[in-house]
Amino acid sequence: MGDDVRWRGVHHLALVTDDMDATVRFWHGVLGARLVATLGTPAFRHYFFEVAPGSTVAFFEYRDLELETFAKPAGIPYVKASQFDHLSLALADEDALHRLQARLKEHGCEVTDVVDHQVMRSIYFTDPSGIALEASCWVADATGQPDDFADDRFFADADPVAAVRELRERGGLAFTPSTSLVDGITVR
Repeated sequence: MGDDVRWRGVHHLALVTDDMDATVRFWHGVLGARLVATLGTPAFRHYFFEVAPGSTVAFFEYRDLELETFAKPAGIPYVKASQFDHLSLALADEDALHRLQARLKEHGCEVTDVVDHQVMRSIYFTDPSGIALEASCWVADATGQPDDFADDRFFADADPVAAVRELRERGGLAFTPSTSLVDGITVR
């Protein structure tokens, strides 16, 4: 398939806040994600928080625009958040997970007990904008390893979508979708 794309991680995930000050205080002050860049225009602020070398979570705060905000727990569907559920940040191990859990509690933030997802363990919490967050560490890590679509530890869906069946059976995909840019807000 020609030259492979060489991903280096997520440059940034852009989210929205209605209170950038509270966002800085939480992401930098509570989570310890270093504030690495701030942009400002007459229409918006755009701030970036480092979550790993080269990887940031960014927030827009729109000026002079009242947004309809909501909060939802991770994994609970909501019609107005149909394309985003939650953000999970990676931690090195379960000890780091417990340290973050304690840090959140020290700052008066609610956080779940550790949830065992078999291949990973996670805690769940929320930022001041109501964004559902998760911190996870791999117990068994398939990243950076050769593909093994037959490994049921990682591919545990008993009724996978056609694309996964193609990868298992043929080692490749029969087709890929095409996409189009949009000129404005569209509802599908």
